[in-house]
Amino acid sequence: MASPTPVAQGAYVLARRHENTVFTAGMTPRENGVLLFSGKVRHDVDIGSLAEPVALATRNAVEAARSVLRGSEDVAQLLHMVVYIACEPDFSRHSAVADLASGYLRDRFGEAGVGARTAVGVACLPGDATVEIQLVLTVTEAN
Repeated sequence: MASPTPVAQGAYVLARRHENTVFTAGMTPRENGVLLFSGKVRHDVDIGSLAEPVALATRNAVEAARSVLRGSEDVAQLLHMVVYIACEPDFSRHSAVADLASGYLRDRFGEAGVGARTAVGVACLPGDATVEIQLVLTVTEAN
């Protein structure tokens, strides 16, 4: 069952396509436009407690990409992912948070869901979101 397409929160498109490459906007952990997870990540957080917001933001990024697919096309491969984490200045486990998003994509797409990535800690994200995920994917005709 397909997930609902995310709702843009401003004057932007969810995804932009150039030939067979799709670039998504940054997606936060929202459902039906409502932010479900907010606040800064503390240095002593149990990384596992971030699994749900990261999975939701990552799912939204995938669905944003899927919104520009045509006919029988599907996601072929993840090229690059950026994981933004709203965190306190002393938080240093950015890669562990990004591993949650990488795990979600691997589970969904197999090895094609593993790509290059960047994990960045920031002072604040839109709406005070905890995380934001941006993807660059390629598409192909589905088998």
